[in-house]
Amino acid sequence: MGGRGAIAAAAAVMAVVLSTAAPARAAATYVELNPATVQAGYLVGIRASCDDNTQPATVESEAFGEVKVYPQFDVLTAAVTVPADKDARRYTVRLTCEGGQEASARLNVLEGGRPSEGPATGFGGMADDGSGGLLVGGGLVAIVAGALLGVYTLRRRRAETA
Repeated sequence: MGGRGAIAAAAAVMAVVLSTAAPARAAATYVELNPATVQAGYLVGIRASCDDNTQPATVESEAFGEVKVYPQFDVLTAAVTVPADKDARRYTVRLTCEGGQEASARLNVLEGGRPSEGPATGFGGMADDGSGGLLVGGGLVAIVAGALLGVYTLRRRRAETA
């Protein structure tokens, strides 16, 4: 009787799973940007989907103009560089599919220029402040002083034992 109960429970679980499972690759039209916030002059990845992802589609924005997205791994992809002279503001990015579907996303463009150098953590941030020669010279002086002190101590011990 326990075997029949387990089989019935398994069948009930399978029925629930199969009845609630979403269809694989449900058609959805979207456009995604990575990153969604970028400095002018930098690259943005575009990932999109149409009802038919075997055909290229068009993505357009004032931020970078018009670009085609091409099929790759069941989605449409492209990469585009935002020109360095673009104004810092929010831009609308529009996807237009071959079948007429449309989607949009927002791209935040920050003022272009040199990226920040990051925090001075001791390896990259402080390495070029010109103190390297002083540190090397001080280390050599400490080594020589230690060697002289060691020689003096050895001679003194030998003199005391003789």
